[in-house]
Amino acid sequence: MLKFSNLALRRGPTLLFEGVSFAVHSGQKIGLTGANGTGKSSLFSLILKQILADQGNFRMPDDWVIAHVAQQTHLTQQAAINFVIDGDLELRKVQAKLADAEKKDEANQIAACHNRLEEIDGYQAYSRAARLMSGLGFEDTEMENPLEHFSGGWVMRLNLARALMCRSDLLLLDEPTNHLDLDAVIWFEQWLRQYQGTLLLISHDRDFLDAVVDQIAHVEQQTIALYRGNYSAFEITRAERLAQQQASYNKQQQSIAHMQHFIDRFRAKASKARQAQSRIKALEKMQLIGPAHVDSPFRFRFRTPRSMPSSLIRLDKVIAGYGHKTVLSGIDFSLIPGERIGLLGLNGAGKSTFIKLLAGQIQAQGGQVDKSKDLKVGYFAQHQLEQLDMEANALLILQRLDARLSEREIRTYLGGFNFKNDKVLQTVGLFSGGEKARLVLALLIWQKPNLILLDEPTNHLDLEMRLALNQALQDFEGSVILVSHDRHLIRSVCDDLWLIDEGKVQQFNEDIDAYPKWLATRKQRQVAPGDVAPQRGGNRKKQKRQQAAARRLLQPQLNRLKLMETEIEKLTRRKAEMESLLGESELYQAQQKAQLTTILAEQTALLQELYQKEDKWMVLSEEIENRS
Repeated sequence: MLKFSNLALRRGPTLLFEGVSFAVHSGQKIGLTGANGTGKSSLFSLILKQILADQGNFRMPDDWVIAHVAQQTHLTQQAAINFVIDGDLELRKVQAKLADAEKKDEANQIAACHNRLEEIDGYQAYSRAARLMSGLGFEDTEMENPLEHFSGGWVMRLNLARALMCRSDLLLLDEPTNHLDLDAVIWFEQWLRQYQGTLLLISHDRDFLDAVVDQIAHVEQQTIALYRGNYSAFEITRAERLAQQQASYNKQQQSIAHMQHFIDRFRAKASKARQAQSRIKALEKMQLIGPAHVDSPFRFRFRTPRSMPSSLIRLDKVIAGYGHKTVLSGIDFSLIPGERIGLLGLNGAGKSTFIKLLAGQIQAQGGQVDKSKDLKVGYFAQHQLEQLDMEANALLILQRLDARLSEREIRTYLGGFNFKNDKVLQTVGLFSGGEKARLVLALLIWQKPNLILLDEPTNHLDLEMRLALNQALQDFEGSVILVSHDRHLIRSVCDDLWLIDEGKVQQFNEDIDAYPKWLATRKQRQVAPGDVAPQRGGNRKKQKRQQAAARRLLQPQLNRLKLMETEIEKLTRRKAEMESLLGESELYQAQQKAQLTTILAEQTALLQELYQKEDKWMVLSEEIENRS
């Protein structure tokens, strides 16, 4: 196990934490949370022996193998899949010994090496690496490509695959979903749930944490506190404690009153009824967990747009792509103020292409695009972070947008995004990824758009900033179109989901929790049983007999799959019932504590059973796919 005793850690003159004592037992999965800069990554550096403790000590078994994701990679001509296989250090050592033994013709050593390769599943290393790469979004045709052919985000995925390839006792993951899309995140969750070693995970994705971890280690006020259960359970426990503090309670009530005011104003208006309903759900959640976030440093709202036309944009049979390549076709789409849309689809299906089309970054290849003359687009994408003036400071960049602003007004505004005191004068080139993202969002909001397009806005943002963005989007009067791997943000903000698949843009008529099942079915359909390619001049009756035989062979598995789907649907319904119960404020009164404890325990057991069923469903789906 890992044991921290009276630990203190500093970075330069800054004390990160002190007097920290806790243990992590073998096989536990711990989520490490806390604001940026509180010492989470420094704790990883300590475990990796890159830094020493300033006080106290840390111990772990000497023979433990640690896997972590490298942050820098030397790009070479090495094939990507061989780079991933290199993550299995023992495999490479045994292979080197085997090559040396064969060169020297040492029969006993050769036999010993082959035995060890069998024990460590070395003969399946290539297929193991290929499955990891496929799960993280790589196409089969890309696996032999040289490292230097991949962009930065895809190199980070290769580094992640290389870490997962290692047969480790301890896996350290620092915000691993930052460079993943939703498809890869869903696959990665399943992989981590099946991981047999000990996991320490830094993440700001609450759905990801809920699905993977069984304990939270929260860093705040220069200490680390352990909480049993997943992130949602941690929020409730911490909220109960903080809600008892009167100042915290009053601060929460101000936010609740603001949201209630919106509901009271628009509940009766047909045009606003849907948004009001989403605010009611958000208010219920806020009353439950709000106190856990009263100390958030972020306080901002979207500014009222200068104008709000009745129709923002309309696409009629539009074709979109790049150069001579068409990505999307036959797009029929219209957008009015107040709509909140989440975009779903496989990696590379065209979500970013659609966003760029709406943003005017690319022009339609055909069809009709009608935009209101008063349309004002606020567009956020990751590439904009690097387009900031790295030599300027935040104060100067905002002054360039609006020369009428005084320094005091700028400082007050940027303070809501936690740029305070001398931070507004610091050169942007020294900012972290999260600080750059916050600055780009601040600039976007200042310009009063009536349509906000967000392409993976939460990368690098911590949990508190994500919550602040979530609440600000709920209060925004204009329209929002969102691409994100953060399902909590999609679930909380978006009233409608649209699916981009096979070159088409169409409504997704289920909720975000149904998307993983759609993904698995979509991938299974690509090589579904009986999909035999027609042959010119072939015997059609023979082909039909082959298809029927294939279906008969797979029928038992297909029946089991259907039974599992029924069980998963029952558990999902019970999960929704539990969440509804936990949303009732009466449950959190002192006299209901025993009932609350019972319900939370039942919810934990139910979630574990649901995740196990989903994992088995995925394994069986892959088995059917491989045999078809």
